Amino acid sequence: MYTRDNYEKVKAIIDQRRNEARISRDERTIELRRRLPELAKIDEELRGTGLVIFKTACEGGDILSVRSRNEELVKKRRELIKSIGFPEDYDEIKYTCPHCNDTGYVDINMCNCFRSLLLIENVKSSGMGKLIDKQSFDNFDFNTCPDDDSKHQMELILKSAKAYATNFGKHIGHNLLLIGKTGTGKTHISTAIAKTVIEKGYYVLYDSAQNIVSAFETDTFKKPAESVSEKYLECDLLILDDLGTEFTTQFTVSCLYNLINTRYNRGLSTVISTNLSARELSERYDDRIYSRIVGANCTIFEFKGLDRRLNSTLE
Repeated sequence: MYTRDNYEKVKAIIDQRRNEARISRDERTIELRRRLPELAKIDEELRGTGLVIFKTACEGGDILSVRSRNEELVKKRRELIKSIGFPEDYDEIKYTCPHCNDTGYVDINMCNCFRSLLLIENVKSSGMGKLIDKQSFDNFDFNTCPDDDSKHQMELILKSAKAYATNFGKHIGHNLLLIGKTGTGKTHISTAIAKTVIEKGYYVLYDSAQNIVSAFETDTFKKPAESVSEKYLECDLLILDDLGTEFTTQFTVSCLYNLINTRYNRGLSTVISTNLSARELSERYDDRIYSRIVGANCTIFEFKGLDRRLNSTLE
């Protein structure tokens, strides 16, 4: 549900938090010892009593007197720190996350702080980072629908798309095909789906057909040390935008078939957006690709309405 790169980025953030917390603690300790020289002797004795308690407990001896001395030293230390106007825990480590102490895990389970950071990285790497902040199921604009029928149709699409995103993962390989002219809301719906699915913890990628084909070209002809196209075959949800705008060659058709067929066979979901009609898709692509695009596990949303981008320019 996340890439290795995103995991490593978050781990580095957590590690940095932990290191900074310790460095900050050390700096505060140095400051206190400069102002309270007697703290050094108290700390040294505390380390000694700690070892004695451990050794005595292991040998089955009486640790009450040693523990009492330890508590006395701790109390004295705190009172000294408070005497110069600082809180008694001034030089204790202040971790960003008190649940995992900035390790990222509680026992063997990933901490919520780690999951939250992974969510942020998944948004950044999805390709829809800025749009996700602006577009959701709750702020879809129906004003561009030219009549009540188209508005009703968009309400049904919105409801179905929301259900698709909310229930993502329950139905293996369920795909969507968004058909409609430019500016009719396909990108908004795609973004809203991506936002919800990412928040559920899945790895989502959004990219244009042209960019995806370009990635396959790079892997095929330039052979980089690390694949740049494999991520499109592995992500939990791929949002393939602007299908039909790519330059059509035998190679691009082969790439698209490989992409769609591989994801289909792996049971991975794909949302495809296109300005072409169903008839135009069938004319542009051969039966192998077309049957995968509009297969049994595909729901087709047809967008009708005014170009919201043009409307916003005219207003």
